[in-house]
Amino acid sequence: MSKYKLRIGLAAIVAGAWACVTLLSSCSKKGAANAQVMAMMMMQAVPVRAVQAVAADVPLEVSAVGNVEAISTVDVKSRVAGQVLRVDFQEGQDVQKGQLLFEIDPEPLKRQVAEIQADLVKDSALEQQARANVTRDEATLKQARSQAERGVALSKEGIFSKEQTEQVVATADAAQASLDADKAAVESAVASIKADRARLAQTSLQLSYTNLGAPITGRAGAISVKAGNLVKDNDAALVTILQVSPIYVSFGVPEQLLPEVRKYNAEHPLLVQATADGEKTLTGTLRFIDSSVDMTTGTIKLKGLFENSERVLWPGQFVNVRAQLNLEHDRIVVPSRTVQTGPQGKYVWVMNPDTTVAMRPVQVLRNYQSPNAGEQAVVANGLKPGEMVISEGQMRLAPGVKVRLLKANAQLGDAGSANAGAGS
Repeated sequence: MSKYKLRIGLAAIVAGAWACVTLLSSCSKKGAANAQVMAMMMMQAVPVRAVQAVAADVPLEVSAVGNVEAISTVDVKSRVAGQVLRVDFQEGQDVQKGQLLFEIDPEPLKRQVAEIQADLVKDSALEQQARANVTRDEATLKQARSQAERGVALSKEGIFSKEQTEQVVATADAAQASLDADKAAVESAVASIKADRARLAQTSLQLSYTNLGAPITGRAGAISVKAGNLVKDNDAALVTILQVSPIYVSFGVPEQLLPEVRKYNAEHPLLVQATADGEKTLTGTLRFIDSSVDMTTGTIKLKGLFENSERVLWPGQFVNVRAQLNLEHDRIVVPSRTVQTGPQGKYVWVMNPDTTVAMRPVQVLRNYQSPNAGEQAVVANGLKPGEMVISEGQMRLAPGVKVRLLKANAQLGDAGSANAGAGS
């Protein structure tokens, strides 16, 4: 049994050794094959497309998502209680300042006005009567005083008795009291007239409130009451009017850009562009910079004013906002699709004069949307004007690989790029 086990062990060792030799041989062949493939790739030119890095004037822009806000929003409420007689406009209609919107039943207030006017006439008559009484009492008092003075003088001479003297003096005192009472009646009548006039002015003012006009020019929203409904004074809004032309667009920018915004806005009104989905772009001016930075987002709120004469912008709508702060000269730009991201950061493939390629690290400041060439990357360093940068076919590249340029693709829209090469 021991000899049999020894033979099996030796056979296993020999088989393992042979397997190792076979594996090493296979790996060696595979490595050689890979080396051959790499050599063939190095020898075979990879078809690519390339663009030229150019120096251009690049706008320094702020991009954000903005919200459209009405400059003025007014809730129209009734200032008197009553029944709605008429609604003189349609929901969603454009209204002008002062235009009649609602009419509240004026009859109760008209009756109050008539009653107060009657009271005013009555109080005026009482005033006239009281003044006539004053005039009469003044004449009576004058006569009574004269008789009293004469009676006192005759009493001293012994002609009038004491009782007669006291009687004429009492008559004079009574005339004085009657005159004072009539003067008080005049003052009371005058006060009543003033109160009536104040009530009349107040009721007439309330009567004018039965016609509700538009406080601003704008667009009317939904109507909450119809003709025949009863309304209370200063209750729920009957309709809301929003001023939509001109209109505000509010948006936030990073607080780091605030010095730039303030600087360029001080030199000239900063232009702001707003674009709604599927709509044309409108241009307005910056009109408001908030007094504080939002600590939760690190942004500061700005508002642009837009004429909006064609009603492209609508309150509550979200729009894309751009504002150009400055124009930077001679910046190196390439299409953003040429920039790749690797473990060490961003890089591009640059074609050498011998048609080989090299991996070039670059520092990208930002991307911006060019009106003629699509999205462009602004490169701070790593490229020079005129260098050819690979724009298509990067996945098959390796450092030192030869490339051949395909014909320019007219649909790419790379303005200012120099695409050349043989067609495939």
